Amino acid sequence: MIYLLSLYPMKESLLGKDITELQNVAETVGLPRFAAGQMARWMYVQGVDSIEAMTNLSKEGRQRLTETYDCGRRPAALCQESVDGTKKYLFPTESGHYVESVFIPDGERATLCISSQVGCKMNCRFCMTGRQGFEGQLTVGDILNQVYSLPEREQLTNIVFMGQGEPFDNLDNVLRATEILTAPYGWAWSPRRITVSTVGLRKGLERFLHESQCHLAISLHSPFPEERSEMIPAERSFSLEGIIPLLAKENWAGRRRLSFEYIVFQGLNDSPRHARELVRLLSPLHCRVNLIRFHTIPDTLFRGADEQTMVWLRDYLGKHGLTATIRQSRGEDIMAACGLLNTQKEPHLTSSSGER
Repeated sequence: MIYLLSLYPMKESLLGKDITELQNVAETVGLPRFAAGQMARWMYVQGVDSIEAMTNLSKEGRQRLTETYDCGRRPAALCQESVDGTKKYLFPTESGHYVESVFIPDGERATLCISSQVGCKMNCRFCMTGRQGFEGQLTVGDILNQVYSLPEREQLTNIVFMGQGEPFDNLDNVLRATEILTAPYGWAWSPRRITVSTVGLRKGLERFLHESQCHLAISLHSPFPEERSEMIPAERSFSLEGIIPLLAKENWAGRRRLSFEYIVFQGLNDSPRHARELVRLLSPLHCRVNLIRFHTIPDTLFRGADEQTMVWLRDYLGKHGLTATIRQSRGEDIMAACGLLNTQKEPHLTSSSGER
């Protein structure tokens, strides 16, 4: 099922500005500095989509604000709904591109998978976003717009940075977005409701460990560097073995969760040899392993492991001291599952019936 939604142009966005930046905005338009807190509450707590709705600002102040600024909310251009209830949204960016976000309802839990870049530089061989290549960084406003312009925003229990892009390749904006989501002046969420995923860029990882309390997920996919580099070219520059000691220094049991994402490929990374090396590599860490089914993409030699192998690998890891789970696939019929997001061709929106 596909729904076509509306688009409209924006002025400079207030969405994405932290409290200090909002204070500067207030001073620029002749409002008192405390108006920054009022603006932040309207945008990040109340979720308003217009400056006019900020009714505790003076009418003259609102008029001056609207001459230069807009709330910065950009509604989705398109929504596709899967047979399993997953929804994929297509959001416009400030630069005129599009990114995809995925809303995943699951009982009392509702997760939003958001993007951090238009495309990606990492060129992972099994990923449709990697095939897209890199087209641009998302601003803080672009990142937050995926949350605040989501129709189901009030249902959310979790946010994962597992959409398009490598979050640590746009770390400044990712950290600023998570600050606003967790700050008292912002949405005031616990950092433990947010997970940031990475292939393991070391400099970004070091900053993240010092500057954020959000959960961390690392794309692993093979415990052997030479095999991993064939799947994830970034391994050649940012070796996973080089960051394991860094991860081992963290108190994961008491502060946040560390997980490793592991797509299971038939005949490539699903053997007893791989299972033994996973145990050796990850045993020093307090972590979990998320086993992921491969979602086939066009023109690839990769094939997903069968269910029996997935269950065997999960049980083997569990018997040897690693917490392992098999992630449920969601939204595959609308290309919303892991590794399938791609906006290389911007949509040709032709009718209100949702035809493309």
